[in-house]
Amino acid sequence: MTEQAEFIPLNIAVLTVSDTRTDADDTSGKVLVERLQKAGHRLAEKVIEPDDIYRIRATLSRWIADPQVQAVITTGGTGVTGRDGTPEAIEVLLDKQISGFGELFRVLSYEEIKTSSIQSRALAGVANGTYVFCLPGSSGACRTGWDKLIEAQLDHRTRPCNLVMLMPRLLER
Repeated sequence: MTEQAEFIPLNIAVLTVSDTRTDADDTSGKVLVERLQKAGHRLAEKVIEPDDIYRIRATLSRWIADPQVQAVITTGGTGVTGRDGTPEAIEVLLDKQISGFGELFRVLSYEEIKTSSIQSRALAGVANGTYVFCLPGSSGACRTGWDKLIEAQLDHRTRPCNLVMLMPRLLER
């Protein structure tokens, strides 16, 4: 539930992890960009990287070091095949994991794709004050993740609480 207040737009970067996608056929990345912009947020940057943990880390590290980027959403590489390494690439960069994100994502996915949801290693966390959300590579998973989890948590009007209201405190030691 949201209260009536002025919306605070965030700068959000989108990373598609895929060995085969290009800007022309990156439907999942497009879904995320369309949804974050429709919600009123700004696209900081959109990049496609291959399933290579070091390239994923390099791109993510650049964004989490940039104080102008408040959130990152990745799509792809969260499965269990040999090339799927997004969680391994990102977990080591996180200061804190948001464990409930992956758990809740799989519950919501179960409603749509049943037991296939166990193949998702969706995760979220905070790195250098930047929220990081890792979603599977299907456009359906991106819609589920944004529509049912991320959008409300990146809106400071969501009550009883949201991730945006914590932003000023993320770098406290």
